[in-house]
This record gives sequence, C-alpha cells and structure tokens, in this order.
Amino acid sequence: MTRPRPGALTFTAPARGMPPRHLADLTPLERTAAVKELGLPGFRARQLSTHYFERLVDKPEQMTDLPAASRSELVGDLLPRLLTPVRHLVADEGRTVKSVWRLHDGALVESVLMRYPDRVTICISSQAGCGMNCPFCATGQGGLTRNLSTAEIVEQVVAGARMLRSGELPGGAADEVTSPLRVSNVVFMGMGEALANYSRAVGAIRRLLDPTPDGLGMSARGLVMSTVGLVPAIDRLAGEGLPVTLALSLHAPDDELRDELVPVNTRWKVGEAIDAAHRYFQATGRRVSIEYALIRDVNDQAWRAERLADELTARGRGWVHVNPIPLNPTPGSRWTASRPGVEQQFVERLRARGIPTTVRDTRGRDIDGACGQLAAAE
Repeated sequence: MTRPRPGALTFTAPARGMPPRHLADLTPLERTAAVKELGLPGFRARQLSTHYFERLVDKPEQMTDLPAASRSELVGDLLPRLLTPVRHLVADEGRTVKSVWRLHDGALVESVLMRYPDRVTICISSQAGCGMNCPFCATGQGGLTRNLSTAEIVEQVVAGARMLRSGELPGGAADEVTSPLRVSNVVFMGMGEALANYSRAVGAIRRLLDPTPDGLGMSARGLVMSTVGLVPAIDRLAGEGLPVTLALSLHAPDDELRDELVPVNTRWKVGEAIDAAHRYFQATGRRVSIEYALIRDVNDQAWRAERLADELTARGRGWVHVNPIPLNPTPGSRWTASRPGVEQQFVERLRARGIPTTVRDTRGRDIDGACGQLAAAE
C-alpha cells in the first residue's frame, strides 16, 4: 500500500476482543477441519452450513439431521451468538426496520432492512463506530470502537433474512404482500468504513456470494461497497474478481471543502479518489456510484454541480452514476438538508451534462434514520 503522507490519518481500530470463531468466518475446507477437531465426520460441516446459510436455522433442536449427542456442542462451537437484538424500530408503514444489535463485548451496531415491491435491501455495518471523522455523520462523531469480524458482518444479513422468512417483521403495507421473502441486495453503507476493515469485509462478501450451502448464494450485482475513498484499498478490491458495485462517498468536488467534510481527503485528494473509482470501473465493468450528501449552503451550490460534472466527464462517459442524498440531520448538528429547489437545480445541472443522476430514496427519517443515531441513543 502507498506510504502515508506526513500527518496522514491512521485507521487502526482500538484493541478489543474479537468475537468467538463462527462458521461464517471459515471457508468450507476450514469448516470441515473444525468439525473434525470436534471428533465428528467432515460431512457434518456441510450439514451445519445448510442449516445456517440455506435454512437460516440457528437453534440446535431444529437441526434434527445432526446427532443429538453432539448437536449442542457443534452449534455452540461453530454457531455462537454474535448479535443480540437491543431494539427494532419500524417506519414507512412497516417497509423499513432499523435494528440495533449488541455484540459480545457490548459494542452496538445498526442494520436497516428496507422492503420494496421487487426487492429487499439491507444496509449493514462493517465496524462498531467509524474512524473517518466526517463531521456531518452521526457514526463519525462517535469515533471507532473496533472492526467487526466477517461473521458479525454476515450475521446482520442472515438476521434480516430470518426476520423476512419467519414473518417477524411488523406492519407492511398492502402493496408489499408480494415482496420477496429473501434479501436480494446488500449495501455496506452502515456504520464504519468497510475498506478500513478490508480482509473481513471482503471475507463477508465472499460468504454472501458463495453458492448455497457454502454461503448465501447472492448475486454480485446486488452488493454495493461504499468507501470515502481509500485509494489503495479500492485498487486492491478491483483485483479481487468480485464485481460488486463501488460507491464513492465524495460529498464535494473541490479539495478545499472535501478536506473539511471528508478528512481522509487530506491523504487522497478528490482527483485521486475519482481516478481510483474509474480504474475500478475499467477492471470490473461495473458502473460506479458517486454518493453526494446535499448539505444546505455548504456543498449544494450550482457551481459545485458543474465542478463535479467536469471531474466525472473528464474521465469519459457511461462509467458513473451520481446519487445525491438529502442529508438526514443529526440532533444538535449545524448540518441540515438542502432546500428542495436547490436540490432540484443541482440534479438538473448534472443531468444537463449527460450524467445519470438519481436522488437517493431516503427511508426511516422518523426513526433516527441517519446511520449511527439509534446506536448513539442507546
């Protein structure tokens, strides 16, 4: 990786105890070895994987194909409880459920399950807290507690899938009756900077993509990896052979403002971050998303829309899509959402320059919807 520049930020999480080993942390071969260590035949690993990833079962009494005498030991050793529900809040007539989970060491993380008529998306956390220090983000204001394990990341998706399949989700509008009962899309846009927890986040992606019963069997097209612009990690991800969508959280097209809004910009400037995103597109063929939180009188000026268009079109056409995001303000913050007319003008400027632009659908404004708000309240 590139040597840090003098005075650059570091991303090492504070030392805290990681959770116990879990099935989702292991490759299929490692699972077989772990089962054999317990004195059981290797094929039990595949049975356990089928229960967890395919049947979404975690209770020993439901795993009747496992020997009763060793069932509890096997489940206790390879399927330890990683997330304990603290609170579920419901919005949008039951279509959005925001959950706070307590980890084994007391740290809190959030996930958000969002149902649409044709898909179900879950937004998951990759770290407890975040060390990127973006001042308009509730998670960034709380600092970094620790990285999550691969299994802790995966378990958020599995927990959401269980809620869907079991019918635990409260509410639900009439037009959601035909909504699919499986999670089809996963976005790494919850608490934390996933690429600062690189190996575990990529491990989680592999578990999500691995065919059942080795993993959840999801499509790479349904996965989105968000980053504030850790350039070496973006380049590394481009070489993994995992064609997930990259989302670059840009929030400003000029270095002067982005240094303030996204402090990592003091290490990798706007041009460097966009160049890395373009290389990712060239390596994977996946169109990149540019995330841009519109903040009133801060980054929503028409000239900044033009500056953003200049930066993106300078690298070609058809490789990028812009998602302006109406800012979900946090309590006590001086940052707030742009006025509707200003937002519309920003969007129109980008579209006039031929850049596909879609304002992000915001969910859960009435349930402390901004990432990190609910965990902070707890």
